[in-house]
Amino acid sequence: MASSPDDMRARIAAYPWPPQRGGVEVVRANKGYTLYSLRTGGPVARLRLTIQPDQVQVLWWRREAWGNPGPFGRQVMPLDEALEFIATEGFFWIHAS
Repeated sequence: MASSPDDMRARIAAYPWPPQRGGVEVVRANKGYTLYSLRTGGPVARLRLTIQPDQVQVLWWRREAWGNPGPFGRQVMPLDEALEFIATEGFFWIHAS
């Protein structure tokens, strides 16, 4: 569990991103973190903080704005699950190739 925003940022940056993805740069931004591709600089995902500790809302870059990653609305999950979701789902990496 992250005890401060800096701890959460460090956990995101330290995540073992798949080598074929090229890794991410983590930028603290309005109410959360934005992940950018180290390879292209393109947006990968946005993690918005929630009122529950260690829970984040996952967003993806779609049509020039952040949106829900699928047809089922808001996706809130523990940080570790969110990072695995982002690492394994190809649509997050569309702007990173």
